[in-house]
Amino acid sequence: MTNIAVHNGAWVLVGDGRRALFLQNHGDPDLIDLRVVEARVDDNPPTREQGTDAPGRAFGTGGAPRSAVENADWHELEKEHFAKSVAERINAAAESGELSEIVIIAPPRVLGELRQELSPKAKGKVKGELDKDLTRHPLPEIEKALAREFRA
Repeated sequence: MTNIAVHNGAWVLVGDGRRALFLQNHGDPDLIDLRVVEARVDDNPPTREQGTDAPGRAFGTGGAPRSAVENADWHELEKEHFAKSVAERINAAAESGELSEIVIIAPPRVLGELRQELSPKAKGKVKGELDKDLTRHPLPEIEKALAREFRA
């Protein structure tokens, strides 16, 4: 448990590589009441449905044989792009003053991608992180997870 309060008005981002739920606490740190500010879902089918190109070839030097170049993982690239767009939303909200503080709940990889893309001002608004995937959980379960992990 961390001594971080989720104050009234604080945002909570619950996200993964395909879904982002921007929530706002309308309660207080002891009785969290999350409400949806914005929801985003990215249509990100598997790579096999996104890219059909044959792998590229690289030519060796000095008579060396050609070698195959690894296929792009379009699915993973789209996850990174989605994380970047979520970070851009947080950056814009921090810059405009719409966002005073935020708690981010996401799997470790997504947390890392978000950290890389957040502006210094937005990073200063991050009051806590929880490395879990709660995107498919109902709001009461997310509220309980916050209450367990973050206490004033």
